[in-house]
Amino acid sequence: MPIITRTALPADFDRVAEVTQTAFLAGPYGHVHATPQRQKFEMDVAARAADGAVLVALDTDRGDAIVGATSLLRAGTPHARLATEGEAEIRLLAVDPAAQGLGVGEALVRASLDLAREWRAARVVLDTGSLNLKAQRLYLRAGFQRTRTPVEDSAHVTSFTYAYDLVDESSPLVRLARQNEYEAIGQLIVAANSADYDLPADYLASMAEVEQRARAHEVWVVENRQTGQIEATVTAPRVGGFTSDLGQPGELDFRLLAVAPSARGKGLGILLTKHVIELARARGLARVVMNSGDMMVGAHRLYEKLGFSRLPQRDLRVTVDGGEIVIYTFGYEL
Repeated sequence: MPIITRTALPADFDRVAEVTQTAFLAGPYGHVHATPQRQKFEMDVAARAADGAVLVALDTDRGDAIVGATSLLRAGTPHARLATEGEAEIRLLAVDPAAQGLGVGEALVRASLDLAREWRAARVVLDTGSLNLKAQRLYLRAGFQRTRTPVEDSAHVTSFTYAYDLVDESSPLVRLARQNEYEAIGQLIVAANSADYDLPADYLASMAEVEQRARAHEVWVVENRQTGQIEATVTAPRVGGFTSDLGQPGELDFRLLAVAPSARGKGLGILLTKHVIELARARGLARVVMNSGDMMVGAHRLYEKLGFSRLPQRDLRVTVDGGEIVIYTFGYEL
């Protein structure tokens, strides 16, 4: 990977300001960031460095050109607006538009988390505008979780807030899948379902098509932070969408919940199901729904334990190899 990160030097500050302004002007809130007050804030790199640290991303294929930057701020300093005691705050994460797709944002987030660990911060917080969908997915891939209700600033920009807990990093990490993991996630889904059920080969093959699903939906995973292995997965819709024909207005439908056979017994299926419920709650929806084959008794027990109820009026009946299979529908009321 050609992208490396380091702490910005005073000689870098002009370039950091340039990248920051260019990136935000190209984003969905360019009109807001063109104000004199905002420009002054973006240009004052030295002040942000004094409040904590400014990190830069370098493209080694372009002679270590600075292609991204962010600030990690300590709580109680002038430019930190969310961080409280024991927290660090990411602000102004910016990627040169010409360097999009190189992993610059991911590298800067990882560097920020590493530096926060060195500071012995309990967690890292940040906020991003509701229209910054790319930024939101970046933070969710890194393992940040949505926290508080949306807030609106003086420029009428609605922002979402996120946090990454650094206190107990032995716990499983729930995050969005990354592109280089799609094949392994597909293999996990097939292995999990093949271990318990005799399913048609074409259905198993469709389960493995993670890359295709990720283009339209959210593929969530549980990462073992000690080993880096993906141990479970589930597919949920993006905001305003559905993963299948099951979902109706006011509902969130999810599918393909799978736990690797080697990771069973850790409660990962419950962890991901609760995560999906919280996604629906954060989106202001009324119900979570899902389908499950009539033979998947273990999964039924899990859902019922969490408070799901059967919705028999929405069951499906499908023909497989000349026989009929009933696909149960379950719902969780919010």
